[in-house]
Amino acid sequence: AAPQGRAGCREQERHVGSTAMAAPTRLLECLFALYFLSHIPITLMIDLQPLLPAAGIYPESLTELLQWYAVTFRDPMMMQPPEWFKSFIFCEAFLQLPFFPIAAYAFLKGGCKWIRTPAIIYSSHVATTLLAILAHILFHDFSKSEHLGPQTQRERLILLSIYAPYLLIPLLILFTMLFSRQYNHVEKRKKK
Repeated sequence: AAPQGRAGCREQERHVGSTAMAAPTRLLECLFALYFLSHIPITLMIDLQPLLPAAGIYPESLTELLQWYAVTFRDPMMMQPPEWFKSFIFCEAFLQLPFFPIAAYAFLKGGCKWIRTPAIIYSSHVATTLLAILAHILFHDFSKSEHLGPQTQRERLILLSIYAPYLLIPLLILFTMLFSRQYNHVEKRKKK
């Protein structure tokens, strides 16, 4: 009886340990779900506007919101995007946007191991694009831009802070998918 008791205690200790580790993971899952849910309207109402500027699809209030943002935070990429930036917007429209509700569902539900590989692909892709955007913000000479860009280091850092969460959260998703026991648990199969 004693060996079974010890095994039972070990199993109980593992369960308590996994519950303690699951709480931070659950908090991250809620953050990820909020990120993906909030990204849907941002993408549809703001981010896709540079692709269709003359189409008249967007109400005036949304085009004014984009203009206000671009002027206030000195982001000329959203008013007249370079071709490379347009390619990122196309990726957001056709690859990322369909993924947002799927990922939001998986992270709201929690513990959906099937989201691991798509989340790794998504987060790697987004982190890579954001590195290019952040480098452009930090090092590009905006003095020749048609629309007002950041001129001082402070203005560059402010614009950088707008884009930074779109790098940090995907990196957090990537590290969670790679290193969380909940998502990276390999089950041992019994030999027959």
